[in-house]
Order: sequence, then structure tokens, then C-alpha cells
Amino acid sequence: MKKTSAKPYLLLFRNSGPETHAHLNSQQRQQLIERWNAWYDGLSAQGRALGGSPLEESGRVVSGTGGSRVVDGPFAEAKEAVGGYVVVLAADREEATQFARQHPGLDYGLIIEVRPMAEHCHLGITPKVVLPADEATVG
Repeated sequence: MKKTSAKPYLLLFRNSGPETHAHLNSQQRQQLIERWNAWYDGLSAQGRALGGSPLEESGRVVSGTGGSRVVDGPFAEAKEAVGGYVVVLAADREEATQFARQHPGLDYGLIIEVRPMAEHCHLGITPKVVLPADEATVG
């Protein structure tokens, strides 16, 4: 099988808060959890999922010179707020999009933004994503 260099992509989960799943009963929630975990575990078993995490609903927004402005937030619309993420390795944007399209949460209103992780920063800062050598290629 031909080896192709894989690139990291960030899958950002939006519209994933409790209000999105409030209409599900406990059995439906459990089924969704099992399907969600199976989706992730399947990618992980293939060496494609590098990690991820849900995010708390609250946080802080820091801005201004020297971080002079600190505001509790974020204040984005509920559907726009990032509720979690997964970093995946994919051959290209189409493959990363396919991973996202298979996510069971889409059936319940989850929105997934697929973003390539930059190899180089426009400011010249070196990205700190470290890929294990055995996961840097995909079959």
C-alpha cells in the first residue's frame, strides 16, 4: 500500500451544548455516547485521532495590550461557541471532511468545522504540534 504524508486537521465542534441534547431521553443519550466513542475509537485505532477534549461552557476572553482586558465569556451565540475538538491526521482536506461527515453528533445538530493546522505561521512562529513518527504516514 502506498504511503502518503498525513497532515493534522482540527475538527472544531459547535452547537454541542446541553440544550442541543435536552430532548433526548437517557437511552438515546447513552446510544449517542456509544456511537460518539465508537467514532473516535475507530479513528484512534487507525492512528488518525491524536486527541481531543470537550470544553467547559465558560471561560475568559483576553485582549488588549499586555492582556489589559479580561472578560468572562465567551459570548458567542450558542451555536457558534466551540464546545470541543479532535485533532486528526488526514491525507488531505477531503479525507478530514469525510472523518467529520461520519460523526454521529451531526444527526443531533452538531456542527463541525474542519481546519488544517498550519505548517508555518505567517509571523514565523514554529508550530508546536508534535506528531509521533509512526503516525506521520497513512496507508
